[in-house]
Amino acid sequence: MLQSSHALLLSLALGAASANAAGWNFVQNGTSGILALEAMIVSPTLAIFFDRASNDPLMINNAPAWGALWNLETNTASPLRVISDTFCASGGFLSNGTMVSVGGNIPAITAATDGRMAIRIFEPCADPAGLNCTLFEDPETLHLEETRWYPSSLRIFDGSLMIVGGIHERTPFYNTDPVNNFEFFPPKDGGVPRPSEFLARSLPANLFPRVFGLPDGRVLMVANNQTIIYDIEKNTETILPDIPNGVRVTNPFDGSATLLPLSPPLYTPEVLVCGGTTTSDLIQPANLSSQDPASDQCSRLTITSEGIKKGWQVEKMLEARIMPELLLLPNGQVLIVNGGQTGYAAFDTVPDPVGFQSNADHPAPALGQRISNKVMPTTDIPRVYHSVASLTPKGKVVFYASITERPVMSNVPAKIGFNKRFTINVSVPKNLKANSIQGVFFSNLVHTSRALIMLTRSYGPRLLLSRLPLEFEMVFMDAQLSQIVGLCPLVYPPGPAYIFVTIDDVTSAGAQVMVGSGAPPPVADQGLPNQF
Repeated sequence: MLQSSHALLLSLALGAASANAAGWNFVQNGTSGILALEAMIVSPTLAIFFDRASNDPLMINNAPAWGALWNLETNTASPLRVISDTFCASGGFLSNGTMVSVGGNIPAITAATDGRMAIRIFEPCADPAGLNCTLFEDPETLHLEETRWYPSSLRIFDGSLMIVGGIHERTPFYNTDPVNNFEFFPPKDGGVPRPSEFLARSLPANLFPRVFGLPDGRVLMVANNQTIIYDIEKNTETILPDIPNGVRVTNPFDGSATLLPLSPPLYTPEVLVCGGTTTSDLIQPANLSSQDPASDQCSRLTITSEGIKKGWQVEKMLEARIMPELLLLPNGQVLIVNGGQTGYAAFDTVPDPVGFQSNADHPAPALGQRISNKVMPTTDIPRVYHSVASLTPKGKVVFYASITERPVMSNVPAKIGFNKRFTINVSVPKNLKANSIQGVFFSNLVHTSRALIMLTRSYGPRLLLSRLPLEFEMVFMDAQLSQIVGLCPLVYPPGPAYIFVTIDDVTSAGAQVMVGSGAPPPVADQGLPNQF
């Protein structure tokens, strides 16, 4: 696929609708020294980048590095010692805040070991610059049950990690050596992986399946053109309607997907799937072309009995995209970035990259009017195969410009228990009238298992809300928010999160908190009984 020849870190400043606020713009802020094939925000000031084990310019102990700590404040990279090849791995966070990276590839250089069964541990890092913060890896004693390349993962309701699918080793284009099962970390079921009929049915184009935790504790899975709900406790699956019009959305036919923001009082889940291709997975790779068009389709499905019966609702992006990224923003919008207009997610060149412009998916307007690139900037740096985009705690998108007049939170607690009151102070700049206020729980800023929980709907200032089932109070009085978190661990699994406050569509920087007790998984139900 077409890639930039430089390891660049770009960012998009999170703008606002207010005329007094900053707009969207691209700023290049340094080089990372490795390609950020995978990026995870591990603290308010640090992100971890993983590359494939190759001869990147960043060095560690006189050898190439393929892991790095990126400092979000100074825009500099520090090499991170990694033992195994992290190429096309996956990962997430446990209930105690530990970052876990799983899977990988057979390395192309001798400095790395086979990463396909790897489990890599990064404990919460207290130093803002990452000093003395290291990655733990011991392939002999800590490893997966299966070799996995291109797996997916998500944090589930007990704070542990579910690892889904993958391929045993590289095959030509399609997944013809599949890992058709799930496993967990820490292990469940005596360490024996669970076979998956869904993964078997969705072959041969089901790498990096899209997986999302639902508010009832079950898991939504999208692979190829198929969708299911998987019940972890019952080990059963419910088949949902196929994605319309023959569109396929997982590797090597990559589209992207996200669960849309969950809002009280019912936290009704809705999934959005965009891009991909209508190419049949029966066509042999030799008969495919890098000029084959991508899909411009976005489809949504509400995950309720009524919504499933209604089926997928279809609208169009402004251009076709293979390998796009969908990012949840703290104001409830979805940012659509990156990708190419033709070709596939494989190892050959794809021309005509679409990395030059972004769409913003706005949740309020009517179907067919929600996608726009108004006020969105362009860049001449292609971003396709193994490009990454991620929201940072500063409310910016890494792919870093300043917003000077924005709300500022203070007195944010380090830990928030389920069904416990917490209070934060909010300083509101004079340019904002505070006509609309939202408190937002934002997840761990990782693509897999992403979630955006709206703590309130939009309300005017100085408004006291009565408590609703599985909701909470919100008081805005003299720049103070006081809330009771009535979420249960099924809606938001225990573990690290970021809180943002959005006022008049201008979003504060995020504050890192621990939701729940911070105990290692599996953890008992720490919240309200499930009422869904």
